[in-house]
Amino acid sequence: MLYIVFLTGICNLHCKYCGGTIPEEVMPHEIQYDLRDLRDFISQDNDAIIAFYGGEPLLRIDEMVEMMNILPAKRFVVQTNGFFLHRIPEKYLNRLDTILVSIDGRREITDFYRGNGVYDLVVDRVKKIRSLYHGDLIARMTVTEKSDIYRDVRHLLSLPFDHVHWQLNVVWSPDGMWHDFDSWVDKSYNPGITKLTDYFISEIKKGHIPGIVPFLGVIKRMYNNEYGVPCGAGRDSFSITTDGRILACPIGGEFKWNELGDIWSKTPHDIRNSIDVDEPCKSCEIFKICGGRCLFANKERLWGEEGFQKICSTVKHLVKEMERAKITIKDLVARGKYRLKDFFYPPFNNTTEIIP
Repeated sequence: MLYIVFLTGICNLHCKYCGGTIPEEVMPHEIQYDLRDLRDFISQDNDAIIAFYGGEPLLRIDEMVEMMNILPAKRFVVQTNGFFLHRIPEKYLNRLDTILVSIDGRREITDFYRGNGVYDLVVDRVKKIRSLYHGDLIARMTVTEKSDIYRDVRHLLSLPFDHVHWQLNVVWSPDGMWHDFDSWVDKSYNPGITKLTDYFISEIKKGHIPGIVPFLGVIKRMYNNEYGVPCGAGRDSFSITTDGRILACPIGGEFKWNELGDIWSKTPHDIRNSIDVDEPCKSCEIFKICGGRCLFANKERLWGEEGFQKICSTVKHLVKEMERAKITIKDLVARGKYRLKDFFYPPFNNTTEIIP
């Protein structure tokens, strides 16, 4: 299973859509448990994947290194804002199977939401480690009203990233972040997904598979019999807070439905398949592909039922476009240009949620 381990609740940034540091009443800023207790919990799972999370986890590189030394995990992942990538000791850098770096696209988009100068600093840090790091380097975008999905994804693919993933800023959203969501979806986002699909199809015909995570992840789910939200929250992905609580989903540590116990009173076996999504997702025609999109959004519906359906419309459009791409993929595979598994991503749960 995947264990998303919070190293700290503190963040050095204050992004407009996030708010930065997690309030202490939600989660202590620093680890409260003995690392040996976490080791004892994780050691009960022979297929453990550890993803380091925050706050900004690389503010606590020493703790990350100590965990990598003692935790019996098969793989390690980190989600970071990228500021401190250059400080990871090279020996441990390449023990990370996946590094996800938060960057929202072009300079003007990233700096608007994340702070002036953030884009240049993060790109500099990524370039510094690229020649040293041999794992999967992912640009992880937050997409909101100023984003142009086609231009921003294409831009990030031109940088030293292996893959690009994004999430729509729709789980919760501070007041004033969206002025006209419907118009943005109709005039910008959905047309951008169509244009990006055209690019994707054109490139695979040339022999190159662009590393667009939501596209590859949806294609994989079209062929494989997977169940539930693609991130695995509540099924085979769980979060460990700094005070040792176990959450189904890393966001929303203050919600009681999300809390499943702690590392002292539960085992990995106890928590597997703890929480499932509710209707209308299970009755939806694309449920086998989408899986309900997001456990937290399904449970809380902070945009109400109407807003919930609006977000679903973006997923349905994405799936429709991947059905179109699938026709080309089937043809190319039949002609021996690719193996079907060349399009299956991710190879393990690396915290990319697949459905934006």
